[in-house]
Amino acid sequence: MPLARCLAAGEAVLFPTDTLPALAARPEAAALLWRLKQRPADKPLILMGADLAQLIEALGVPWQQPWIEQAQLSWPGAVTLVLPIAGPLTNHLHPGGTSLGLRVPACEPACELLRLSGPLATTSANRSGEPPATTAAEAAHQFPALSLLEPLPWPAGSGQASTVLAWRGPDQGAANPWAVLRPGGA
Repeated sequence: MPLARCLAAGEAVLFPTDTLPALAARPEAAALLWRLKQRPADKPLILMGADLAQLIEALGVPWQQPWIEQAQLSWPGAVTLVLPIAGPLTNHLHPGGTSLGLRVPACEPACELLRLSGPLATTSANRSGEPPATTAAEAAHQFPALSLLEPLPWPAGSGQASTVLAWRGPDQGAANPWAVLRPGGA
């Protein structure tokens, strides 16, 4: 797949998801995404994978049973889970942070790419502060120098960002250990 080769060469690319088109790069090239988007460095990126097993393997940290259960309920789908995870991938996607957003999209072309490339640093395909692209044409207009996943047209996404759930844990006194940071498409 040509797009996987672009990613392996350290380039950023565009591909569809079940929500909005994604701007993506290999985690070690994530700094490129902040530059392309003109995004503040304190806004973390998301690690997107083809499935739960791929993300667990890539992170190489123990997962708590409630995280696995929530992932199994939410993925594939329009839910990003923010987990208290540290390590090399977190350092690339959330420098100085102690958590990482993770997602498995319900979009077969995206998952096929992720199976070939491995998990990718992702964000919505738009310049910071601008409305997100909702189609391949809009994404290509905002980032004309980047390669797009083919074939076109892409499957239509929901047009809404993913719902973001953050693990707060059972020790926070709340009935639900998950906090909704952003309501979205799920």
